[in-house]
Amino acid sequence: MAQLEVRGVTVAFGGMTVLDDVSVTVEAGRIACLLGPSGCGKTTLFHVVAGLSVPDAGQVLLDGRDITGEPGQLAYMLQKDLLLPEKTIVDNVSLPLVLRGVPRAQARERALELFGTFGLEGTAERWPAELSGGMRQRAALLRSYLFSQEFMLLDEPFSALDAFTKADMHTWFLDVAERFGTTALVVTHDIDEALELADEIHVMRGAPQAGRPTRIVGTERIDCPRAERAGFPLTPEFLVHKRRVLELLG
Repeated sequence: MAQLEVRGVTVAFGGMTVLDDVSVTVEAGRIACLLGPSGCGKTTLFHVVAGLSVPDAGQVLLDGRDITGEPGQLAYMLQKDLLLPEKTIVDNVSLPLVLRGVPRAQARERALELFGTFGLEGTAERWPAELSGGMRQRAALLRSYLFSQEFMLLDEPFSALDAFTKADMHTWFLDVAERFGTTALVVTHDIDEALELADEIHVMRGAPQAGRPTRIVGTERIDCPRAERAGFPLTPEFLVHKRRVLELLG
């Protein structure tokens, strides 16, 4: 069964249709990317998937259950890590568990068990301001994982990082996703990033402000094993995929 299904979502603001009959399926254990230019409505669709807004038409299903307009069902990570500066890293990361009623000491213990896997050794009692951008993103991803181990929504999570750190984070994220069987939907406007991360890329195209609602115009499936993604950009296959995506983007 598909873990996430977005069925026929249409969203309009002030008479302007932003999304028109958008459907996306993400199967369990897969990483899918929403790829499109800035302003096409990727974040609008994410808000619908996360339950933060209700579409004018369509629905969102998680494991067959309708979660349309129900916030708190999926972990949602934005471009900024949004770590609370007055809390240590372990208290930031364990916050979703505390909000669910888990005692603070137990929540910290459960979070600490994953610090090694998420590359956060030695940071538990440090403050967010003391960490690099890459380490802060690792902490934010662990926090998202603890909120929802089933499915994560990631809105351009690596866009604020430099090229070297971003490449390392891609490799690390794919390793963690493979280890935990993570299902994720990632939004990006970076074609190379989508090709390096995704099992399938859903290409969005449209210009709502010009009267052209955004639709899914095609899906590119990537067969390269995750363990080989670091070298994937240097292969002829990568260029073949990139050319097809560029054609879809017009």
